[in-house]
Amino acid sequence: MTGMRPDERPLNVTGLLGLGFDARPDEKRVTRGKNFLLLGGSRETHGRMVETALVFNELVDKRGKRIEQVNARELSEIAQELRERL
Repeated sequence: MTGMRPDERPLNVTGLLGLGFDARPDEKRVTRGKNFLLLGGSRETHGRMVETALVFNELVDKRGKRIEQVNARELSEIAQELRERL
């Protein structure tokens, strides 16, 4: 990977972790999926985390890559697409 610009190097990201802190004490939510683990949150917050994780995976897949292969530039582009879609 020598000779690559820093934003072209893979980030070694293996998944997304989502944490929601607005649930009542008696509410427990855990969702695990391809490349993500989501914990906590109110029903609404947890739902948004699930939607975001699914769209994130869709955008990575659309590039023909696995999450481990995404570099900093691509991650920035994916984040921008997420903001536009959600």
